Amino acid sequence: MFAPDHAKAASELVRVCRRGGRIGVANWTPESFIGRLFKLVGQYVPPAPGVRSTALWGTKDYLKGLVGTEASVAAQSRNFVFRYKSPKHWIDVFRTYYGPVLRAFSAIDPVAREALKSDLYALIGEFNVAEDGTVVIPSEYLEAVITKAR
Repeated sequence: MFAPDHAKAASELVRVCRRGGRIGVANWTPESFIGRLFKLVGQYVPPAPGVRSTALWGTKDYLKGLVGTEASVAAQSRNFVFRYKSPKHWIDVFRTYYGPVLRAFSAIDPVAREALKSDLYALIGEFNVAEDGTVVIPSEYLEAVITKAR
């Protein structure tokens, strides 16, 4: 999903798969917590020109369009639940270890970092289902199996 050329990446996946073989992928949906995180980060550090959103891989129709008639796509939505001690803990971990967030914080000036941090707290608040100060955030992803035509 982080490939700069989605069509080429999908074409290569299908090309190297044997006839009747399967490719399993799991991708965040655009409307999920992480999908929205990608969109938020993109407001601070836009992707390179021509690079499409990674969250597009989280839609069945987009995957079907990528593989065309060479393969079929079976997909279902699932949730991964993020659990952290607090919103601050989530931000500390993602700011340190999660590529898109780490990159954003390192690429912007101190004023923008504070704005991003504030926007991240708002996003966490929107999705967090915990009521005890911890973070419990379900984030939808699409589990897909791409089967190459025989």
